[in-house]
This record gives sequence, structure tokens and C-alpha cells, in this order.
Amino acid sequence: MPTKITMPFTAEIISCLKVGEEILLSGEIFTARDAAHKRMVEMLDANVMLPFELDGQVVYYAGPCPAPPGKVIGSIGPTTSARMDVYTPRLIKEGLKIMIGKGERSPAVISAIREYKGLYLAAVSGAGALLSLCVKRAELIAFEDLGTEAVYKLEVHNMPLVVAVDSRGNNIYGLRG
Repeated sequence: MPTKITMPFTAEIISCLKVGEEILLSGEIFTARDAAHKRMVEMLDANVMLPFELDGQVVYYAGPCPAPPGKVIGSIGPTTSARMDVYTPRLIKEGLKIMIGKGERSPAVISAIREYKGLYLAAVSGAGALLSLCVKRAELIAFEDLGTEAVYKLEVHNMPLVVAVDSRGNNIYGLRG
């Protein structure tokens, strides 16, 4: 039976979750892919305020498809997380706690997750249409010029995920940071 978690994640919840554990996540999360990550790191370097507070947040590596008539959002499957790895340690250092995506993470990211006590959660690849049913509200909040890589604030309910890297650096893919 998956563990139901409602945002925000607390340090206690993060420390209790183990690699391989299934969860159902509800609450507010943000989407951001590589172009948005690059821009956010550039903003941090320039001492410019980000479009959302990183501290304790969840970022889903996804670029939603346009919403069909009568739907909140289109297909919203995870993108390959490794493309964000060059930016992720910096964002974790600035307060990002939870990332959702697919695929392995670099040793630098795993090390940052362990050092700053975060999590990397995996979403099922190829199930973007199904995952869209978990989205109850979607709002474009930043970088509209990036198209599908714009940043959205989502309200999700019972989004099925698996702990891929836990706060101790244990990794479902067998690597250790």
C-alpha cells in the first residue's frame, strides 16, 4: 500500500522514506525542465528573485502538453532527469528538497540530496496521460517564452511516485553519490 503524503514535506517525512517506497503525493508542486533550470541558476547568479521560493519545494521535470477541451492539463509525463544534473546541486543548495523525474541521477546530485536531506522521486515513464488525471489545477507562472518548458504551478492529488534516491543517498538504480 503506497504511503499518502500531503505537502509540505517535513524533515521527518523525508528522513522516513526509503528507496523503493511507493507514495501518493498531494499538494502544490512546480514544473521545470532544463531551459527553466538554466534560467533559474542564471537568476541566482545575478541575485534576482526566482519565480517561486525554492525552500522546501518540489520540482517535477515535465513539460505539459496543452489541455484538451474540458481538461485541466494535457499529458504530463516525466522527462529525463539527467538533463537537469548540471543545475540541480546548486538548486538543492538553495533549498530545493524534492525532484520528480525519470532515470538515473549523477553522483553530484546524489551527494547533494544526501548532504541537504532531500529526495528524488520517479514517476512512471510513458504514463503522461494517466498522470495528467492527478493534476487538479495548473497555472503558468514563469518563462512563458520557453513554451512547454515554462514553469507551471500544479495542484496534484494522489500522484503515484517511487522513491528513487532517499535522503541517505540510497539509489534505486544501484549507484551511490
